[in-house]
Amino acid sequence: MGWPLVTSAQQPAIPVIGYLANASPAGFATFVAAFHRGLSEMGYVESRNVAIEYRWAEGQHDRLPGFAADFVRRQVAVIMATGGAAPAIAAKAATATIPIVFTGGSDPVRLGLVASLGRPGGNATGVVNISTELTAKRLELLRELVPTATMIAVLSNPASPDAEAQVTQVQEAARIVGQQIHVVAARKEGDFDAAFGAAVQRRAGALFVTGDPLFTSRRTQLVRLAAKHAMPASYSFRDLVVAGGLMSYGANLADVHRQAGVYAGRILKGAKPAELPVLQPSKFDLVINTRAAQALGITVPSKLLLLAEVIE
Repeated sequence: MGWPLVTSAQQPAIPVIGYLANASPAGFATFVAAFHRGLSEMGYVESRNVAIEYRWAEGQHDRLPGFAADFVRRQVAVIMATGGAAPAIAAKAATATIPIVFTGGSDPVRLGLVASLGRPGGNATGVVNISTELTAKRLELLRELVPTATMIAVLSNPASPDAEAQVTQVQEAARIVGQQIHVVAARKEGDFDAAFGAAVQRRAGALFVTGDPLFTSRRTQLVRLAAKHAMPASYSFRDLVVAGGLMSYGANLADVHRQAGVYAGRILKGAKPAELPVLQPSKFDLVINTRAAQALGITVPSKLLLLAEVIE
């Protein structure tokens, strides 16, 4: 009777990853699965040889510091911070020793997360989709697809640390090409109706949706509202086009999370975040939903069809 107790006591505890997300579990299921794939590439499988504790802020930024502090108290092996810049900032503020792997669309050097992309130098590294740097190209593609839009609404989440930088870049890109824009805000899903109402009131002919975990995790609701108001919309990530949106241009967000899983696995094997360069996407995808275009009465230029991944 004593033998199993002795054997069990000798088994080492499996490492724990703290998954800190500024999103909802349902909206992020695809990305969690991609994170698991990355971990499995390094030989780690949840509940077998690694445990994962999930904390979902669901867009409530003020919950993130408490979640991060809890992970520090539990002495997790790695913190995975995802869903914009806010989780990474909260994790970095909570610990200077526990390794952090982040994902996001902002410059991590500007945010103070790393010393440089090539040499992070501290306890944090990650994968950035640099969505904020694609603004001018996204605006150009939207104007090409909807050339009649004299006014374009820009949907932003003012509660996000990324918001100001993204809006500033849209404004600068619009100024260069002489495009009128109007910024509308949504801090939570309940603000979507009012944001679309403001866009319609300003007679916006198209919608530019900034990259934000709120919009990605609530993509079904957002896409439905765009269809309801017959508003051609451009998104940062293909997941919103798969959900029925019109067009996206950016990195493959699922692959970003897979790479983050690989980094978390490497750290569990002994790699130091300071020596793992921050990864950036090597290519960006233009994705167009032709069914959405037909419903809006839009004829997609052949040039764009040749360049795009077409979803029917």
